[in-house]
Amino acid sequence: MPASVLAPRHASRRMLLGFLAALLAFVTLLTGCSSASQGGTAASEGSQRVVKTEKGDVSIPVKPERVVLLNFALAGYLYDLGAPVKAMTPEFTDAKDPQFAEFWKADAEKAGTSFLPWGSSGFDLEAILAAKPDLIIAGGMGFPYAQASDVYQQLTDIAPTVMVNKKYTTWQEQLKFLATDVFGQPDLYQHHLDAYQKRKQEVKAAITLPPGPVSYLSITADAKPYVLMEDQGLPIELQELGFKPAPLYQQYKFEPYTKGGDMFKLSPEQITKYLTMPTVFVMGFNRDTFKLDELKAKSPYSKLPAVTANRMYQLPYWVVRGDYDESMALLDQLQKYFS
Repeated sequence: MPASVLAPRHASRRMLLGFLAALLAFVTLLTGCSSASQGGTAASEGSQRVVKTEKGDVSIPVKPERVVLLNFALAGYLYDLGAPVKAMTPEFTDAKDPQFAEFWKADAEKAGTSFLPWGSSGFDLEAILAAKPDLIIAGGMGFPYAQASDVYQQLTDIAPTVMVNKKYTTWQEQLKFLATDVFGQPDLYQHHLDAYQKRKQEVKAAITLPPGPVSYLSITADAKPYVLMEDQGLPIELQELGFKPAPLYQQYKFEPYTKGGDMFKLSPEQITKYLTMPTVFVMGFNRDTFKLDELKAKSPYSKLPAVTANRMYQLPYWVVRGDYDESMALLDQLQKYFS
C-alpha cells in the first residue's frame, strides 16, 4: 500500500521497516547473484525464488510463512501444496457468512485461515496489509483477476504478488504453474494429473453421450442466466470427454459480463433465441440458487428444447471454475448421469 495512505504517527516505524526491507533486499541480491535458471523459473539456492509471470519477474520466499490468497477458486491447490494460507477472500463478494469448501475445509481450519472482506468494488487493501503477508497469490479466472489487475501495484507494495494468468483456464494449467513455478513441487502436479487422466478414461468408457452440442448456464437467484464461454474452463474440460460445446460466444460475439470474465449474460428475450441446443448443463451462480424442477417449469426456460426433451442437467455450482478435487467429483457426477 502506498506510504501516503498510512497515518503520520506510523512514520518512524515505517522508516525503520523501510531500512530493514532495503537491507533484506541487498542481502537477497547478493545471494541471488549465484542463482540458476530452472525451466520457466529462476530459483536461487537461498531464501528467494524468482517466478516469471505476465506482470514480470517476481521474487518470492522459497518457504513463505504467511500467504494471502485473493481467489477462492485457487485455494484447493494451495492447501494441496502445503502453503500456509493465513487469509483469503470468500467465494463471492459481500458474503455475510463465508464458508470453506468441503474438499479443503479441514486443511483451512488446521492452517488457521481467516476470511478477508471482499466487496464488488474491490479488495480491502487495509485488511490485506493487516494480514501481514510475505506472499500474495492473486489472479486466476473471472472477476478476481480483473480486480487484482486493477490494484496490482498496490498489492506489490504490501508483499510480493504472483498473478495467476487468466489464460490458465483449466485446473491443470493453474496447478502446474503454482506447483512447478511458484512452490517448486512438480511431482505433486504430475501425481494429480496421472490420477485424473486415469479416472477420466474410466468415465469416458462408461458413459453414453447425450445429443450435442451443449451449453453451460450459471443461474442467479432471480433466474437470470450467464452462459459460460465455450473456449475456456468447464466447456473445454468436458469437451475432452466428448461433450461438444455450442459456439455461442464465438458465433455471436457476446461481451463478457466483466473485464476478464469467463461468462456472458443473456436477457430474458435472448434465452429462447440462443439456447436452442439439445442439451444444457445448469449450475448455481456462486452458490446453489435454484431447484431444477422449478427452473424447468419457469418461463422462458420451460420452452427450451433441452427442457422439453428432458436433457437439462444440474451440476454443482463449484464446477464452474473447478479445481482438481472438484473436477474429480464432477467425473463421478457425470458417470451417474450418463452411464
